[in-house]
Amino acid sequence: MIRFDQVSKRYAEGREALSRVNFEIPDGEMAFLTGHSGAGKSTLLKLIIVMERASQGQVFVQGTNLNRVSRRQIPAIRRDIGVVFQNHQLLFDRTVYDNVALPLTIAGYQPREVGRRVRAALAKVSLSNKEKQFPIALSGGEQQRVGIARAVVNKPSLLLADEPTGNLDPGLSEEIMNLFVQFNQVGVTVLIASHDLGLISQMNRRQLRLHEGRLMEDRPASLTVGSDDGQ
Repeated sequence: MIRFDQVSKRYAEGREALSRVNFEIPDGEMAFLTGHSGAGKSTLLKLIIVMERASQGQVFVQGTNLNRVSRRQIPAIRRDIGVVFQNHQLLFDRTVYDNVALPLTIAGYQPREVGRRVRAALAKVSLSNKEKQFPIALSGGEQQRVGIARAVVNKPSLLLADEPTGNLDPGLSEEIMNLFVQFNQVGVTVLIASHDLGLISQMNRRQLRLHEGRLMEDRPASLTVGSDDGQ
């Protein structure tokens, strides 16, 4: 569960990235975070993974008030959250297997368990035959799927994605979105920040629309099909 209660975020230089944002996403839901570039989407995701702290208001994840967690507690919170980035953030001097294994290695898993989980994650994104390759040899869509495998290898209950299809063509974008749907179907809560309104409109999922840091619209799934956001 994610809950924002009157959340504002103001940066040191005075820019207000979020202003009094309120919403709740229950366990097992898949939702999209939309809005123009600079609307506050990335900032909102950073608050969830405690890369940033709210200036005002309360952020709750799985019942934990993130405003009250110590720096020492942050790694434990992040272990239950998978994050997918637009630019993949892969290590190009390591194999696909090693990239996906990295979160498990950091967490201290035994090699046998690492191998089991990495291969299961790669199978879910249809990259079982690529584990010995280096990311540079993969297509953009394949690199993004490696990023997704790395995000889910810890079996998180929450999966966040920041513009995961921003650099992909429409066909690959649809493939990536369908992967998120599959994870959601097995109970993972999914929140995706994206400005690809055409693709989002096909998904029939809840939409949270930000504009200049304010939550302007919270549109249920049943109302999103075939509608125009006006952006």
